[in-house]
Amino acid sequence: MTSASDASDASDPSGPSDDSGSTAPGSDEDLTTVRVDQFLPHPPAKVWRALTEPDLIAQWLMPSDFRLEVGHRYTMTSLPRPHTNYSGTTAAEVLAYETGRMLSVRWTDASGASDPDANRADWTITWTLEPEGRGTRLFLVHEGFDPDDPAQMRARTLMGGGWRSHVMDALRAVLERI
Repeated sequence: MTSASDASDASDPSGPSDDSGSTAPGSDEDLTTVRVDQFLPHPPAKVWRALTEPDLIAQWLMPSDFRLEVGHRYTMTSLPRPHTNYSGTTAAEVLAYETGRMLSVRWTDASGASDPDANRADWTITWTLEPEGRGTRLFLVHEGFDPDDPAQMRARTLMGGGWRSHVMDALRAVLERI
């Protein structure tokens, strides 16, 4: 495994699931974390490409200058979300990866240092891929939400729903095209 530090090991991706394979939205008891468990009918190598190739990432997540290299810092851009204090620009860093199996990145709001009202997010997003039959079981663990920060709890609710619905739908669409 390639990693920036031993502290960046992936968390246990298990958790309660509904029949569709996605972790049920109301079942997360840990307010600091969003967990998603999704089966994709595509081989792990194809899913890995979608998670690590910048042109593909832009099609299902956000445009970025991602590079699969521990310590690589990059940015992603989206629409600002004032009710969650999100500026629209995410500062990200590759923390660890195991080719074809696991990718862990850190996300912070890029405006955090310059804006006292900015989102104080310091999140770790870890994708874990496991072969399953003719497809891939994809686990997402999004950690670091502050349960004492109302804006972060709004972000957790929005992002939890987004990961489970439109992001996974967009990822599936990209996988169908490649």
